[in-house]
Amino acid sequence: MRIGIVCFPTYGGSGIIATELALNLANRHEVHLVSYDQPVRLEEADFSFHKVELYKYYVFEAIPCCYTLALTSKLTEIIESHDLDLIHAHYAVPNSVSAYLAKKISGDRVKVITTLHGTDSYLVGSHPSYKEVTQFSIQQSDGLTAVSKYLKDRTLDEFDITREITVIPNFVDSRRFRKTREGNDRKIVCHSSNFRPIKRIPDIIRAFKIISEEIDSELLLIGDGPQRPEAETLARSLGLSDAVRFMGNVRDVHEILGKCDLFLLPSEDESFGLAALEAMSCEVPVVASNVGGLKELITNGVDGYLVKVGDSQALAEQSIKILSDSKLQNELGQNARKKIRGKYTPEIVVPRYEKLYNEVLGKT
Repeated sequence: MRIGIVCFPTYGGSGIIATELALNLANRHEVHLVSYDQPVRLEEADFSFHKVELYKYYVFEAIPCCYTLALTSKLTEIIESHDLDLIHAHYAVPNSVSAYLAKKISGDRVKVITTLHGTDSYLVGSHPSYKEVTQFSIQQSDGLTAVSKYLKDRTLDEFDITREITVIPNFVDSRRFRKTREGNDRKIVCHSSNFRPIKRIPDIIRAFKIISEEIDSELLLIGDGPQRPEAETLARSLGLSDAVRFMGNVRDVHEILGKCDLFLLPSEDESFGLAALEAMSCEVPVVASNVGGLKELITNGVDGYLVKVGDSQALAEQSIKILSDSKLQNELGQNARKKIRGKYTPEIVVPRYEKLYNEVLGKT
């Protein structure tokens, strides 16, 4: 097959999964990855990367549609020059919209598959400014997937969609994301995200204040985003400057996760929770909010713990419970990795995408 994959290049889960999918497909198919910049975890790859160039014209400076149009043109060019069979768009807005337009410009020469990752469905996509076009592009897709049952159900609640949505979860390379620590004298607590308000970074810092009073520990905060200044101020005000390290955006996240003892993810909402998946692959127990796709990923008391959103005290208590009991920590971590290796590896998940591709192309 000749496959075009469209994604965002940033540190969010959708771009990471799209890139990993391209890497895993490339040894069996001709793959073309398309975005406005090189994805963060893409270095050497056996496929083509196509950069969408934006025409900087002063009239377009405040108009977000300019990227949609540029992406449409680039996809049309790739369809024509590489005779693509299908385009796999990660995110409905604007990637699926552009894929649909390119399909029509090219005379319906390709099929379009859209994968919903989260905010494209229930945050951006459902906004009155975008809802109609989001709903149209989703409905017009030849194949439609969501990364969790929660996201599928929420999409059906938000939009008038009659097309079948296939749930195909995120995945992680367990050979790369694996435990490397041998036991830390000082416990390492970690979090990784884009620091949006929905991730509730201040809850982590408040919980860590309680944790640090009971356990000799440090907190590693990986990522960057709008809540970082507030988080830095809060850490200073709680006297945690020496124990909280703001790592910024890190390319080789697996190297840090492999050495950690605990991962915190107290989000208000998560369509799946790729960061938790990566931690679990490294045998790192996760304490997370009892919301969204996290409830599908984490089994409370078996491979992690789930707590109420906004309950920093409960977040801290469950963390202390794990960090003060090495036997429990190891048991939870081993159960977590066992689950990942049994359900969420590329060898298990990528063939499900290939099966869908073949179905859409009428090859099965």
